[in-house]
Amino acid sequence: MQFFIRIVAVLTILAAIVFGARVTSPDLTHNPASFEDQPFVMALAPVREATTLAQYTSETGEVVTLLVTDYDGQTVSGIDMSVFGARRVEDPFAVLASVDLNNLMLPASGILEAVTVPVQDLMPSGPSGERHIGIGTNFPEHAEESSSDGVFNFPKFGTATPARTEVRAPEGSLLDYEVELCLRFDRPIGSLEDFDAAVKGLFLCADFTDRIALVQLADADNLDSGYGFSDAKSGEGYFPTGPLLVIPNDLAAFVANTRMTTTLNTEPRQDARGHEMRLDFRQLTQKVLADMSAERFYYQGDFYRLAPDGLIDADMTLMSGTSEGVIFTAPARHDYIDIILGYLMQGGPLGSTDLDTFAKQRFIENELAGGHFLQPGDTVTYSASGLGDIVVAVTD
Repeated sequence: MQFFIRIVAVLTILAAIVFGARVTSPDLTHNPASFEDQPFVMALAPVREATTLAQYTSETGEVVTLLVTDYDGQTVSGIDMSVFGARRVEDPFAVLASVDLNNLMLPASGILEAVTVPVQDLMPSGPSGERHIGIGTNFPEHAEESSSDGVFNFPKFGTATPARTEVRAPEGSLLDYEVELCLRFDRPIGSLEDFDAAVKGLFLCADFTDRIALVQLADADNLDSGYGFSDAKSGEGYFPTGPLLVIPNDLAAFVANTRMTTTLNTEPRQDARGHEMRLDFRQLTQKVLADMSAERFYYQGDFYRLAPDGLIDADMTLMSGTSEGVIFTAPARHDYIDIILGYLMQGGPLGSTDLDTFAKQRFIENELAGGHFLQPGDTVTYSASGLGDIVVAVTD
């Protein structure tokens, strides 16, 4: 009898220890981030540092390109580039190439009449292609929170959406946000010489992530495996772009000082500067061009090369990667306890589900129960100094 009493006592103590370990486990709703002391201030890039453009479609169907002179988050004002003799075409680089750049300083004198357009009427600042190049863990703190020791790339499928847009977060989804800087080019880029010679346009962009697809498909031990990221980051509306396209005189210096932030409803979530990038855009270009040959990127059941032509085409975007502060966090102590107990209760190795599959499903269930990922009714605002802002309404 004493033996069974001891067994019950030991089991009771073990149960109490497990219960205590579970209930005291931290359950983060998002990754912490550091924030600058100074509040973010919306302002245009000084004309001595960059040319700022915006585009909209006129009532006659023409694409109008504005040399931007003012931006207040509600409207954009600027000079119609046709005043300078520019062509009315969709390619902003072709518009810029068709004018004498010295004349673009005239608006500073105030002698030309500006056009004012609501931000919601502006076209996306991103190029029109359906393939783009995403970058993973290019900011040190985000690499740390993702347990990644290197920068990696992947193809992102989908078209750019404008600065005022929506994204769906249906029931049973784990939708996450990411703020990024993006670069587009006036020509295909096949070498660093092409990069140096190209006219380069910088814009604010965002990257939404389906974390369920990432958990189910990605290799946590090798994020550069080619699995998971294209499926997780290629949903409809997952690539909103800012209202302004900025052509800096000195790209590296401009990017280094650019501040980008994310706010969920009224709560600050991300805040970083471009100089925090582990690889700058030139180094990223070198990296992705060296990874163009293999069909190693899995997406919707097939394998793809990073870019179809082995180049960063002019209709593609090169993304920067995001900074710390995303929602997704690694499994916590309570997740591991739930996984181990649940796996044993369903029969362990003798059960119908292997441990890896069971662990992923239980972790997803715990994250869904937490309710801390993006929900219908949320508003995500992304901002960047000199690049304007993006406001995304989350719907069901």
